[in-house]
Formats: sequence, structure tokens, C-alpha cells
Amino acid sequence: MGSAPIMTVFVSLLLLCSSSLPQPARSLPVCTDMRAPVVLNVTLKFCRDDGGASCCDAAADAALEAQFKAIDVKPADGECARVVKSILCSKCNLFSADLFDMGSMPRTVPLLCSSFSARDSSQPEHQIYNNEDYCGQVWKHCKNTVMSNSPFQTSAPRKGGLSGSSSMLTDFWQSEKDFCVSLSGIPNSQLVCFNGHGVSFNTRKNSSPAPNGICLEKIGNGTYLNMVAHPDGSSKAFFSRQDGKIWLATVPEQGRGDGLQLDETIPFLDLSTEGHLGSDLGLEAVAFHPDFINNGRFFVSYICDGTQSSNCAGRCSCDREVGCDPSKLGSDNDVVPCRYQLLISEYSAKGSSSSFSEATYADPSEVRRVFSMGLPYVPNHAGQILFGPSDGYLYILTGNGGIRGDPFNFSLNEKSLLGKILRIDIDELPEMNEVGNKSLWGNYAIPKDNPNTDNSNLRPEIWALGLENPWRCSFDSLRPFHLYCADDGQEQYKVVDLISKGGNYGWSGVYEDQHVQYPPWAVQGTKLTNGTIFPIMGYKVPSTTKSASIVGGYVYRGSADPCLYGRYLFADMYSSAMWTGTVNTDVSCKYTSASIPLSCSEKTPLPCEGSTNSPLGRIFSFGEDNKQDGFILASQGVYRIVQPSLCGYACLTDATSKQAATSVSGGNQGLTTVMKVLIAVASVLIAGASIYFAWRCFCNNSSICCNDIETIQVTNNTTTRGDGPSATATKPGDVELAVTTRPAEHRAR
Repeated sequence: MGSAPIMTVFVSLLLLCSSSLPQPARSLPVCTDMRAPVVLNVTLKFCRDDGGASCCDAAADAALEAQFKAIDVKPADGECARVVKSILCSKCNLFSADLFDMGSMPRTVPLLCSSFSARDSSQPEHQIYNNEDYCGQVWKHCKNTVMSNSPFQTSAPRKGGLSGSSSMLTDFWQSEKDFCVSLSGIPNSQLVCFNGHGVSFNTRKNSSPAPNGICLEKIGNGTYLNMVAHPDGSSKAFFSRQDGKIWLATVPEQGRGDGLQLDETIPFLDLSTEGHLGSDLGLEAVAFHPDFINNGRFFVSYICDGTQSSNCAGRCSCDREVGCDPSKLGSDNDVVPCRYQLLISEYSAKGSSSSFSEATYADPSEVRRVFSMGLPYVPNHAGQILFGPSDGYLYILTGNGGIRGDPFNFSLNEKSLLGKILRIDIDELPEMNEVGNKSLWGNYAIPKDNPNTDNSNLRPEIWALGLENPWRCSFDSLRPFHLYCADDGQEQYKVVDLISKGGNYGWSGVYEDQHVQYPPWAVQGTKLTNGTIFPIMGYKVPSTTKSASIVGGYVYRGSADPCLYGRYLFADMYSSAMWTGTVNTDVSCKYTSASIPLSCSEKTPLPCEGSTNSPLGRIFSFGEDNKQDGFILASQGVYRIVQPSLCGYACLTDATSKQAATSVSGGNQGLTTVMKVLIAVASVLIAGASIYFAWRCFCNNSSICCNDIETIQVTNNTTTRGDGPSATATKPGDVELAVTTRPAEHRAR
């Protein structure tokens, strides 16, 4: 008992000197149209704002006012009119994509904060949104009010004969409970709800104790670049490698002690003769059609060599339209411009419409050449492809082409497809006039809601721009309108972006403050910085480190580690350093990230053989199965995130903390008097030594624990290191990467 205050003092002092404060960065949430909020230069007339960012511009504000007038709530200045106006204006909220549940069927009314917990009326009632029951207020003030074209009708359980006519809430719902169960969704599974004036966060879904380590088990010895869960929802998954081979595997249940069931002698598909077998080229990604179990369609992205295959051909991305002349580029390690092509091809699994989920191999014949683009240089080609979980469109990641400083401004040039995230429709075939008029780069159509569809001078495939070399993007499985992308900056900054429709992420030069000497023949366009969206997380590479490269992961939604739930995982390829990041559960829209140690489970099916400094070897990619368990694909093998207790880590959730408290309170029972005395003496000695070292660290800046610790402050879009007037300014999202110097090699992705 007597040692508890001493240990509290020790912990407080140690945190003061050894904790590099988590780095918050300004995040931009997503609006209902998938765009980022805009900073207004005018005050909205109807949905009045505080002058900050909003999901509504003046035109959207006027449209909401017209909708309100058409609803014709009477009296116009009554309580129900006030409620209806606040509900309509919630579309301007920064979290409107969450409020209107854009990951499923879009709603006309936001998720309302409610005291009713589930659609099933048999469930017990309890409040989870800070005891706010806005839905009850809506029912109270509007249940008997007549409305025309009521926004509530689309959520009503019965609409017979009333659609488009005047109606009251009591025409559709019999009680407040029926109404709120229908309008609040299932609050236990939602992240936010609308409280009448803003957003309330569901602390059960958004908050968890900070993890103090990630526990892994090794389930495979193979080296792979991609892992994709089988679309049939089973325990199967596909793994691929850059040599052009794809395998079908079965992922074992956690706790069974089994390894990955994968036979490399029997590939699902072998394209080894199609790609270029190099350390930085070859098969880049695999994406399965959302309806794969019925149509067997899947798509492969790979780099081919035009000198090795006559089937490897396409237009060069360095052309007159973007002010680039291939003849003036010169060679890249004796490789002429556009010798290598980024190809996306469609293939089909062998099977029938009733058995594609059971198919064990695919037809190696290409069904369709979807996309082809010649690369001006070898590195920085990216190449990942993935389907949007909500819209079913194919997203393509491209790098900026590889030359230092991007002298042709490829990334920001909206006539170029380099340094972009592209979005195409592979289900609709383009008309011949569309191929000619839009000068498409393959056999695909353009989604009608892409940001550039109305501008014939800009590339219609572009979804977002201003990226350097995005390496691994992923959609949050719970918030499928949130697309996270890791972007491998050229110099010191490695960042994570939250991608939005039409977003400009600022490469090149926005983060690096580069002073590049452009060659005289380069047509250097104006660097667009207005409206630049800054990264939400990232790290800064020390100048002594010769190799560093960010690897994007997933928002962890698995059940093995409750403390990781809702946190985005990312890593550095060469150091095996890893970070977790999460958004604050308030309206600040800021993310914090922190480095986290890795350990191998004592019950791992296969032994972990990495070194102390790099336990996994190089981290190439992350994976996620149909249970949302997290995986790491590294040079030492395949690893899965498991229960933290298997590595001695604690995750004190509400349940485990109570159990731990019970164990501690009763832990000394049964010990002999001698043992109790020895434990007490040892506790005092340890506490005394800890206080001594903490005091030296805090007061004398001892190198024992205070070496190279910096305080990080954030003000808007500028990060300041230090406390005094001499503090130096850096960019948002910085976290120092503490790694040992690596050989001068860099995987030119």
C-alpha cells in the first residue's frame, strides 16, 4: 500500500522526461459527396456557420433553404421547424458522411442520438451518447406536425399512399421508441450521431485504452507482397508475389497452433512470363470483383518489359499533352523512357456460376486489357488496385514517375495520370466515341460522379492528385468512405493521407521545402498550393538514415486486441518500426500517432527468427482477412496480430481492468509473512532507484532516458518543436524515426 504513491510520482516524472508527445495533425473528414470540407470565405445564410470549414458552400446552402421551404413546416418559427432546419443543415457538418451512413444506403435524415440501443425492441434500453436523446426531442416537437415531402418518409416502415403528400410522424410510427429505433440505426455499432447542434461520438466505438505493444504470431515462412481476403467471406485468402504468382491459402483459426495452408507448387495463377522479375517491378496487386463468387472476375496490376514481350505495349505517359518529350528524358540506368508499362488485366477463375467460391485455379488467358501506361522512369510507379467497398469502382494508385523533384509537375498536372489516385468503371464498356473523345488509356468507362467529368480539358479518371509514390491504401471496413493512403515522400517526410474526392495532396515540394535545380528543357508548371490537404500522420526520417520507406496498413477492426481497435497501422519498410494512429473523439478532427513495439507470441506456430533491431526483417505490406484480423507481410514471413497477453502486454478494457483490480486486491492472500516483507523491501528499493533516475533525467537532462527527446506542439497547419522563441517549424504529421543506418539501397516502388 505504501509504495503506490511513490510509484505514482515515479511514473509522472518519467512521463515528463521520456514521452515524445503524440503528434496531432489537422484531419479533414469526408462529406456526403466524398469531398473534403471547404474553408468558407462567406457566411452561409441558411445554415449559419462559425466561419470555419463546412461541407456546404453557398449553392448547397441555398438548396437546403429551398428544401426547407418546400417541406412547409408550420408555424415556421415553431419548435418543429427549428428541429427540421437543424436536421437539414446537418449535411453541412464536417462528419456528414458518418452521420448519413454513406457506407451503406445513403440516408435523408442523419443518425440521431437516441436512448434506444437497437432495432430489436426486445433489447434493453440504455443511453450511450453522453446521455443525449435528441431523437426524443424530434418526436416530441414534430410527431403531430404536418409536413410536405417529409425527409423522414424514406426511413418509414410503411409508406402506402403517403409518399410525396403531407404527413405527420404518427402516420408512420406508433411511438417514440418505434421512431427512434428506426432513425438512430444501431447506436452500439455507429461511430457518431447528431445531437441537434453537432456531432456526438460513441465512446464505446471510438475510444479504447492505448496499446503498449503489438503481439504477433508467425503463421508462414513465405515472402509475399499482397494478401486479399477471399470474397466469399470464408477463412481463405489470396497471396501474391512480384514474380507473377498468386496462391490460394487457408488462414488457420487463432489459438489452434496451425500455420498457413499454402502450397507454393500449386499457384492459383502464374503470370511469371508476363511481368518483369525485378526487385521493384513485377506483379504489384490483385483485386477481386465485388461479385466474384457469381462471375469469377478478378484483376491484376503488374509491370511488364516492352523489350521482352510484344504484348507489353501502350502509350507513354510522357507526351505532348503534359509538356513532356520522351526523347529529352535520357535513360534511367540504361532504361529508355516508357520501356516498362503499368498494365491492369482482367482474368477469370475456373469454375461455374455456382462454384466460383470453390475455384482453386484461374484461366491464364487474359480476358481484357483494362489499362496500360508507359512509365517515364523505373521507380515511383506504385501500382496498387482495389475496389471501393461502397461504389464498386476500381481505384488505381500511380506514382509520379520517378525523377527527382517532379520537374514536369506530373503529380499536380490534371492532364497527367501520374502521381494520382484514379477511379474507373470496369463493368460498363465505353462507347467508341467516348474512347476517342476522352482519349482513354484502356477498356473502361468513367464514373459519372468523378470530379473532372464536366471538364474535357482534364483527365476524367482522376479521383485525387498531388501524390509522390503511394504505397498501400486501404478502406476502413467500418467507415468505407474513409480511404487511407501512405505516401512515400522523396526526402525526410513519410506521410499518411485521408483521401477525398478531388483532393490535392500537394506533391511536390509542399512538405519537403525542396530547392530543386530543374533542367532547362523541363516545362515546370506552377506549383498549386491553394486548397492543399495536409497529411494526418507520418514520420520524419533522420538525416543519418540512408533507407526509409513508408508502408500503409489498415484501420484495425479485429477482435484479438481491443486496444488496437479503431487505430490505423503503418510501418517503415527497412527498420520494421511501426506506428498506430487514431482520430480524437471530439470535433477537433485531429489524429495522433505513436510508435509501438512488436513482440512474438510465446505460442507462435512457427518460430520468429528476426534480429533484435528488425524482428520481422523488411515489412512489405499489411493484410486483412474476413474477420478483420490484421496481418504483416515481411521478408521473414507472414505474421498475424494476436491477443496482447500472449506477449506479456496488458490491454485494460473495462472488463479486464475490473478483473485485474480483483486480482491485485487479492494477490497477497496466502503469501507467508517473510514473502510479504521481501516483496515490500524490493518494491521500496525499485521505487527508490526509479525516482533517482527520473530525478536525474528531469533535472539534469541525463542521457539515461532524456536523450533527443523533443516536445511537439501543433498550431493549425504548422508544427513547432520546442517551447521557446527559438523553436523550429516543421510540417504537420512529423514523428521522428529512430532507426539504425541502413545500406544505401531503396526499393524503387
